Amino acid sequence: MDNLIPAPVRTGGDDSGAFVLDGATTLTAGPGTEGTERWLRSTLGGALGLPLAPAPTGVASSTNTVELQVDPALEPEGYRLGVDPVRGVRISGGSAAGVFWGAQTLRQLLGPEAFRRAPVGPGSGRRVPLTEIQDRPRFGWRGLMLDVARHFMPKDGVLRMLDLLAAHKLNVFHFHLTDDQGWRIEIKRHPRLTEAGAWRARTKYGHRASELWDETPHGGYYTQDDIREIVAYAAERHIRVVPEIDIPGHSQAAISAYPELGNTDVVDTSALSVWDTWGINPNVLAPTDNTLRFFEGVFEELLGLFPAETSPFIHIGGDECLKDQWKASPAAQARMAELGLADEDELQSWFIRHFDRWLTGRGRRLIGWDEILEGGLPEGAAVSSWRGYAGGVAAAEAGHDVVMCPEQQVYLDHRQDGGADEPMPIGFVRTLEDVYRFEPVPPGLSDEAAGHILGTQANVWTEVMQNQARVDYQVFPRLAAFAEVAWSPLPAPGERDFADFDRRMRTHYARLDAMGVDYRPPAGPLPWQRRPGVLGRPIEGPPPTR
Repeated sequence: MDNLIPAPVRTGGDDSGAFVLDGATTLTAGPGTEGTERWLRSTLGGALGLPLAPAPTGVASSTNTVELQVDPALEPEGYRLGVDPVRGVRISGGSAAGVFWGAQTLRQLLGPEAFRRAPVGPGSGRRVPLTEIQDRPRFGWRGLMLDVARHFMPKDGVLRMLDLLAAHKLNVFHFHLTDDQGWRIEIKRHPRLTEAGAWRARTKYGHRASELWDETPHGGYYTQDDIREIVAYAAERHIRVVPEIDIPGHSQAAISAYPELGNTDVVDTSALSVWDTWGINPNVLAPTDNTLRFFEGVFEELLGLFPAETSPFIHIGGDECLKDQWKASPAAQARMAELGLADEDELQSWFIRHFDRWLTGRGRRLIGWDEILEGGLPEGAAVSSWRGYAGGVAAAEAGHDVVMCPEQQVYLDHRQDGGADEPMPIGFVRTLEDVYRFEPVPPGLSDEAAGHILGTQANVWTEVMQNQARVDYQVFPRLAAFAEVAWSPLPAPGERDFADFDRRMRTHYARLDAMGVDYRPPAGPLPWQRRPGVLGRPIEGPPPTR
């Protein structure tokens, strides 16, 4: 009972006794809990070898049952979980989501065997300690961003990642679908985005300064039916999906497919291919009406694939947009003069404001990286603060909603240790303890500004993560620490009991093992997790905290 991650708000009870699930244990599902009922039957039932049959219709089942109900008196994502040796398990949630998070806690209480796909022994993992738990999340936005543009992750890997998010009570999946190195979503009216833009001839191996190349062509994309499946799978797990189409920078894959989208008066865009290396690319979208109409078509199809109830926010990127081509482009300069814009920052702001109005008119909210603050930000737009805390502080103080994801703290592509065996070491050292001591709300914010902090997310950029095993290694176990930061009411960073969290992680490692996660072991990378001789970009010293 005391090995739960993330830690609940309040626990009580006597774990010397237990309720034991058996073949006669039923599921009693109240209105609004049908999704959790299905999940329990397929996931726990499969792991434990139990049918978990529905309670008989018209009969008030009061013993040997797992009872699910919505209690509007609780906070929407809050829940109560009680275990009685005869009656069984009772889970009440403030909404269907709250019930589902309570079911995730039940799974942890049953032990690591409950995280397998089939039983490993008769009667294993069926004992639930007697307990009373009251719980609710600290933040409404508890997310992970996964970059599938640099290295494509097949659909099954995305579905698996959604299961891992749900197991940690994370409720936002930021889906980074496009970049210079690949376009990953089918757009029917612009078929060359995937026919040409989803594939590159080769890939830089390691940091962009590395002399190594993987000469195997790389690519892939999700069909529209794949996207519908991913969104539905996430919704069943009460995870919102935030799709990202990166504009006006990070767009070489799109320009390579449709050269007229680029600054044709500055560069021969017809000679561009999908980028095969890393860094900030100079090829950005041209500020033309044709470009606006093209991406309106992209977003129109996108909105049809990501319904408003599961994807109220649409991410438009907006980061690292080099302005050199605009400065050199007579067409871009003429557009600035026509619009009365003072500089290229205002030109980017004009671009962002256009799509903010377009999305707002269709019932969605625009969110972008903190560079969208430059040149002025539309009133309803939200900000993902990645370049430290400063952008988020400025946005929140100006009345904009903010998701805190500072690179120096919660970029999980950054290395986990300073040792020589860390594979392709990138960035600052961010240990499990460092992530556990991350605080999403910067000190000194006014109460009003702090109310604009929607929550937090960890970001995973995949330049040096060629496959699922490498993603697992970088993300876990640190995502477990991040999940507790996002969910639990922890004290100030310096006062957090990392020793207790580390103790609870000993049980959690067994859960990750059962799910087949290739996490970084506490003692360091296993031999096959190392990448000797592949250049990274380590940054020494403590990261900045501003």
